[in-house]
Amino acid sequence: MKLRSYVDGVWFEAADGFTEVRSAVDGRTVGLVSSSGIDFQRVLDHARHTGGPALRALTFHQRADAIKRLAAYLNERKERFYDLSYDTGATRKDSWVDIDGGIMTLFSFASKARRELPDARIAVDGAVEPLSKGGTFAGRHIMTPLHGAAVHINAYNFPCWGMLEKLAPAIIAGVPAIVKPATQSAYVAQAVFEEIVASGILPEGSVQLIVGSLGDLLDRLTGQDVVSFTGSARTATTLQQTRAIAENSVRFIAERDSLNASILGPDVQADAPEFELFVKEVAREITTKAGQRCTCIRRAIVPRGIIDRVQNALAARLDRAVLGNPRSENVTMGALVSRGQRDDVLASVKELAAEAQIVYGDPWSSPSVVDADAQAGAFMSPVVLRCDHPLQAQRVHSIEAFGPVTTLMAYDTISQAVEIANRGEGSLVASIFSYDPVTADALVLGIAPFHGRVLVVDRDNAKEQTGHGSPLAPLVHGGPGRAGGGEEMGGVRGVFHYMQRTAVQGTPQRLATVTGVWNPGASETVAQRHPFELAFEELRNGETFYTPSREITLEDVERFAAFTGDAFYAHMDEAAAKTSPFFEGRVAHGYLVLSFAAGLFVRPQLGPVLANYGIEGLRFLKPVYPADTIRVRLTVKEKTLRKPEYGEVRWSVTVFNQNDEVVAQYDLLTMNATKEHVPALELAR
Repeated sequence: MKLRSYVDGVWFEAADGFTEVRSAVDGRTVGLVSSSGIDFQRVLDHARHTGGPALRALTFHQRADAIKRLAAYLNERKERFYDLSYDTGATRKDSWVDIDGGIMTLFSFASKARRELPDARIAVDGAVEPLSKGGTFAGRHIMTPLHGAAVHINAYNFPCWGMLEKLAPAIIAGVPAIVKPATQSAYVAQAVFEEIVASGILPEGSVQLIVGSLGDLLDRLTGQDVVSFTGSARTATTLQQTRAIAENSVRFIAERDSLNASILGPDVQADAPEFELFVKEVAREITTKAGQRCTCIRRAIVPRGIIDRVQNALAARLDRAVLGNPRSENVTMGALVSRGQRDDVLASVKELAAEAQIVYGDPWSSPSVVDADAQAGAFMSPVVLRCDHPLQAQRVHSIEAFGPVTTLMAYDTISQAVEIANRGEGSLVASIFSYDPVTADALVLGIAPFHGRVLVVDRDNAKEQTGHGSPLAPLVHGGPGRAGGGEEMGGVRGVFHYMQRTAVQGTPQRLATVTGVWNPGASETVAQRHPFELAFEELRNGETFYTPSREITLEDVERFAAFTGDAFYAHMDEAAAKTSPFFEGRVAHGYLVLSFAAGLFVRPQLGPVLANYGIEGLRFLKPVYPADTIRVRLTVKEKTLRKPEYGEVRWSVTVFNQNDEVVAQYDLLTMNATKEHVPALELAR
């Protein structure tokens, strides 16, 4: 089967220059890969001039909705991907993380983008910064999509998830993607991509697929383009030194070799739950996907006095692994992706064995497999090495055998465990198994600067924790140093990789116009009707309502104290209140001021306002004393449609006293019905 690329809006099949892709299970040819004949300048032009403008014309929410629809579309067709994935050597359980996990990642990004980004084409980053005494000059940071292409160079071990977890943030950011899957598993990636194209959900030009070499594409990149790479450190360095990338300051994001560590705390004895959890996790990591995960535990760091017990327990658990054809139901561990990859792993094991002793598995003998030919496929038994003096070793901290391989390492003190873990020079993830809070805290703080994620496991969270290597955690999936940057899963920071942060300076009104968010100092429109009577789409940013005034009496303060139980001395004791450096005497409760402010602007009738969603940024700026009066300025600050039936309205609420001094400031969030969905019992206007 000749695998095709999708470029310039059409499927392209090369005529020559093919590389064979063979099944990891039986060695038969499952695909022919070549990009010969592709005009890579046209590929970039199509992304920049067709895909980019089409995506930038949409809002964040519209792009997120497209990603959500795409996830649902792929979810209905995923069985085809599972069937193809067996030839990569993965069992169905292995492929769940890749296929279902990839689809879940699309849903996650879409949901987070709808919650955390505005229904607009740009995003604001941070608050308005006043830049002048008179308030006529201010600044604010905005995030806008780059006008280039996102080039995604993916690894072979997760052909579905690895592609989708990069596509989602790029598309939501408004930047078209050019996807280059790894050759060894390109047939799975192409199948997923065929469905993406067939869905017709994404705008033309927003996604393209290169099966085979990237040719001279990287030489044609500019400072508006982004390269996101997952793979070896050696390849990452080569790519990063490409002339155009180096000279044009092309943004380069790399997730590469990672010598991930797992530490068994010195408090853990062989009969403790954490001991069994640790052994189970190490065994699971090196057998799942035959150890071909970027987050796999490569270094298992254990107290010296218990290392023999760990070694024996780990061997007993690995003895349960059943190697063979991943299509067989009783098989728990499949093959490596190719015989070439197996050769690379064996070469790495040989180097590691110069510093560590092989204590489990014979990497150079043909393993016993079920329903498969061990010679034809890329099967390899799990291998455990042991290094009793890891601080005197080097290779075990720098060579990653990207397969079912881990090294046990002994330590004597917590500080040694930290030093050993950090010798990996930056990893994606590390895990700690301990039930002692002092030990756990010391280990977390010691290794955190060297790891993108730290997982702490104990008996209390064992049933619900997602595992050392779970890429589904909605947190950072990247690391410092050797591991590179990677993508940040689950949040909008992954989206910001593909956007430019710009400081815009001008009048408050200019900032409000550019950002679509009202800010103090910008023009106001005095509401002719109370804004709580207006449906979501009838409200306009800057629309302002000023309330009448209300006096706060001493009786109000005492009744509030009696009703709430808040009898703090500053509200109830004149002499005590005067001892405070902040008060001249008894003051009203801050929440009394907040409640009375709401009473001044809330409308009691059934209408467009459906619910109070909360408040943000509340500050009490000046005391309110008995006999003071307060009034409120209520301004529409920002609107975000959440569903066709309603949207979120952010109101700027400023409370003044009788001297026009600001006593309180906050943002009020309400859910407001759209015009067609205002409750039917609304009073006639």
